[in-house]
Amino acid sequence: MEIIDRLTAASRIGLGLAAVGRPGYINLGRVADLPVERTVEALCARTSELLDQAYAAGVRYVDVARSYGRAEEFLAQWLRNRPEIDDVVVGSKWGYTYTAGWRVEAETHEVKDHRVATFDRQYGETRALLGDRLDLYQIHSVTPDSPALHDVTLHRRLADLAERGVLVGLSTSGPAQAEVIRGALGVRVDGEPLFRSVQATWNLLEPSAGPALAEAHDAGCLVIVKEALANGRLAVREDVGDTVALAAALQQPWAGIVLSGAATSDQLASNLRAETLTVDPARWADLAVAAPRYWQERADLPWT
Repeated sequence: MEIIDRLTAASRIGLGLAAVGRPGYINLGRVADLPVERTVEALCARTSELLDQAYAAGVRYVDVARSYGRAEEFLAQWLRNRPEIDDVVVGSKWGYTYTAGWRVEAETHEVKDHRVATFDRQYGETRALLGDRLDLYQIHSVTPDSPALHDVTLHRRLADLAERGVLVGLSTSGPAQAEVIRGALGVRVDGEPLFRSVQATWNLLEPSAGPALAEAHDAGCLVIVKEALANGRLAVREDVGDTVALAAALQQPWAGIVLSGAATSDQLASNLRAETLTVDPARWADLAVAAPRYWQERADLPWT
């Protein structure tokens, strides 16, 4: 797979911009992490600083989404300002629309819609910003009730995108991640697998998708781990911390890329140290909770 080949000599840690592409998110500690004035200009500057730091450290995968506020725009600006950089692999996602209007206190921050019309609109928006720098386009947070697993018209659209050289994948959320992953592996267009990447939550609190992710890896998919720090809940634990939590994800033999969601330079530096740390994830096996409980607790986290 071309993307995997391009990432062969790079860091296995990728940089996700969910925490810095918009003023509000559910990660813990944002009051201390972000500038007091969370203006577009301030967060664009912070994003650029993190991208510079990550690139210098060997990071070559960057994760954005239509619903991450202006993350695609910030990344596009960074790429334009550094025309010499041509080896970054860019992954984005469609299926959620950002609705907060650059406000932390918004009643609704994003709206989910996996219909064809949303794909058509959001792919056009992504393409307008990222052009031919888009390498991977994923359906955002697929759950068992999503039409994305069964809509043959959508599948044809996605297959056409793949024929134009963009890797097609999906991300998952919720307690039924494994069910979704296995369902996605069975989707075919013209006899060929449609989804060639899977981005899923796996961490020491919520490892339930692990066996399904191993199956995806064995089927030739690029596996990307998100929320390895459980939105900061593992980072603040004295018995774990961010470096250990990320190292535990990197130890999984099926994990291709593990995303850092760092919002500060110090956080990113600490996250990157995970690649040099060897841990035994079994040591923290007793931290795991039932998937429904984990996802309910995640849903209860405030946007700050």
